Amino acid sequence: MATIELTKESFSDVVGGAELALVDFWGPQCRLCRTFEPVFEKASQRHPDAVFGKVDTQTHGQLAAMFRVMSLPTLVIIKEGFVIYARSGALTLEDLEDLVGQARALDMDGVRGKRAARRTTASNRQSQEPARPRRGLRPPLPTPS
Repeated sequence: MATIELTKESFSDVVGGAELALVDFWGPQCRLCRTFEPVFEKASQRHPDAVFGKVDTQTHGQLAAMFRVMSLPTLVIIKEGFVIYARSGALTLEDLEDLVGQARALDMDGVRGKRAARRTTASNRQSQEPARPRRGLRPPLPTPS
């Protein structure tokens, strides 16, 4: 499968329903992005069952900001709706293939379980801790008697 140009409007429809999606955040002036482009394209042809999408950060900056993209190229791998990988820098085909293999092998039931446990722990911690004053707020000054 060839890569798909993603926009803010199409992102959810294309990536949201995919079991595995790889998203390349790139820019037209980025030399490293141009180096990574044929690698990404070749990997997309080797894995037709996965979604390979590209986001032009110059045109779709809001989408890049949503994923906190700070440098280019940035690769984001999403499996069953979870971001499981997000790193910047160009990869070799071998490294990208290795990542795809690791992503496919990842036990998503385990990921969901760990996420639920973290949420429960955080929720319990919040309910047991006394309320802290927010920064910048001072307790009222005592009134003179």
